[in-house]
Amino acid sequence: MTRRKLVAGNWKMNGSRAALAELDGIAAAAAGAPGVDVMVAVPFTLIAPAAERAPGLLIGAEDVHEADSGAHTGCVSAAMVAEAGARFTIVGHSERRMDQGETSHDAWAKAAAARRQGLHVISCCGETEAERDADRAERVVQAQIEKSVPDNADGSWFTLAYEPRWAIGTGRTPTLEQICAIHAIARAKLRTLIGDAADGVRILYGGSVTGENAATILACDNVDGALVGGASLTAAKFVPIIEAAAGV
Repeated sequence: MTRRKLVAGNWKMNGSRAALAELDGIAAAAAGAPGVDVMVAVPFTLIAPAAERAPGLLIGAEDVHEADSGAHTGCVSAAMVAEAGARFTIVGHSERRMDQGETSHDAWAKAAAARRQGLHVISCCGETEAERDADRAERVVQAQIEKSVPDNADGSWFTLAYEPRWAIGTGRTPTLEQICAIHAIARAKLRTLIGDAADGVRILYGGSVTGENAATILACDNVDGALVGGASLTAAKFVPIIEAAAGV
């Protein structure tokens, strides 16, 4: 099955209204690459102005709460981000797992909440450096997928992202063989969970993706795009990744 490439940016706790000027160049690159879907997740405070400034881009949230509403001080629901203009959300990101102690079950619940509001979901999985060094990467990723993927997941609204935690923001990248191996295992695990629908689910690679290494990574089997952190903050660094995806 041919799956459209997807390049998603995650600004994390960065950005300001002034920084939204970077979306102009990103949107222009997206328009020039009609075969590639381009998403940018921004902090909650920037969702509405980002969606207004760049209507041609898929603007999203970096996280949502699993409940639709309630006494959850400081949290933001899927309904709230959708009302602000978000069209997707990220769940289960490694930094949420590390910093906030979130689990794969939390990612599952958040994905379900986002689906109820019509949002696309990018659900993350990936091993730590210690797990990789102990030859447990494959088992860890399989277990995370099993616990986080909703039963009704399909490619129309669900995307999986493999992000080895030890490669995020470090400049370190797994070998192509390691990336291809985990993506193949992730695809196989999806098939055991959701059957033929797994072939329509895009699997992104995330972890120190740059304009220099993107084309090589995106050429791997079962790598359907990239989840990009720091390099998505500026058009100068993000656009080459979009262009690489368009050329694969």
